[in-house]
Amino acid sequence: MEFTQLANNLAISRIGLGTWAIGGQDWGGTDKGEAIETIRSSVDRGVTLIDTAPAYGFGRSEEIVGEALAAGGLRQRVQIATKVGLNWRDGKVYRDSRPQRIRKEIEDSLRRLRTDYIDIYQIHWPDPETPIKQTARVLGELYDEGKIRAIGVSNFSPGQMAEFREAAPLHCVQSPYNLFEREIEADVLPYAEATGLTALCYGALCRGLLSGTMRADRVFQGDDLRKMDPKFQPDRLPRYLAAVEELKQLARDRYGKSVLALAVRWVLDKGPTVALWGARRPDQLDLLDEISGWALDQPALSEIDAILSRHVPDPLAPDFMAPPSREGELLPA
Repeated sequence: MEFTQLANNLAISRIGLGTWAIGGQDWGGTDKGEAIETIRSSVDRGVTLIDTAPAYGFGRSEEIVGEALAAGGLRQRVQIATKVGLNWRDGKVYRDSRPQRIRKEIEDSLRRLRTDYIDIYQIHWPDPETPIKQTARVLGELYDEGKIRAIGVSNFSPGQMAEFREAAPLHCVQSPYNLFEREIEADVLPYAEATGLTALCYGALCRGLLSGTMRADRVFQGDDLRKMDPKFQPDRLPRYLAAVEELKQLARDRYGKSVLALAVRWVLDKGPTVALWGARRPDQLDLLDEISGWALDQPALSEIDAILSRHVPDPLAPDFMAPPSREGELLPA
């Protein structure tokens, strides 16, 4: 396993376990026992960063992470990254980064995670109805109080991060980033490199597209968000899968690796990055050993770009995942 350090010297593994799907909501449900086994298996395989959020299953993901890490001293072997700033009502999530909401939410997260501190605390989405500096100051206070060990933001622009940093320290930024979703190369990634931030890249496998196992006839069940993801619709999915087939051949012929390993390695080779890898079953982690100890060369990077341009000349951004602001919501006191 490769490791990196945040700006405050907190060491984390460069591959982190993403637990959105483990929360069940938006992913067609979850199996608690299997989820716990997956989390523990990831730690046994060298992963130390576990990324979660209250909004993943309305607290369910945090509860499962907390239970998984409560036994065998696992909590002391990992860094928990969770988030704040989303609220929900009647099953609908909206942005809410008011100071009083943050103060309540961290106590709820600490209880669900069965811990007395959070390693990385991140604002999940910018809240246009709460001044950024106001939100930042609360996280700065929690940092000074020792309840959190590092401060992060998620889905923030460079301008929003610059404003945040006027009121509190900032150590990392979390953004969607993978071979098919590369928007942060224009702004967030250069900003992170210039300011010493680590980029935690979620969706490294693009919701399974880059796993090498996705099929065109896959049927998504229940509330699985891929039912409304434009990449997975009949007019788009075959084009993405055609690109994956060529990437699969490139990975095998040039490196003797899987396309999954190629996709994660690509993220890791792109800068001060950490790849967040979502898994719900232990066997989905079996290819972890393929990722460390090598790098993509420039001819391979150029060939990857050519493959993508050939099959997906007009890639889609993951904008559909953004939750609404709380405008018009009837909020509790």
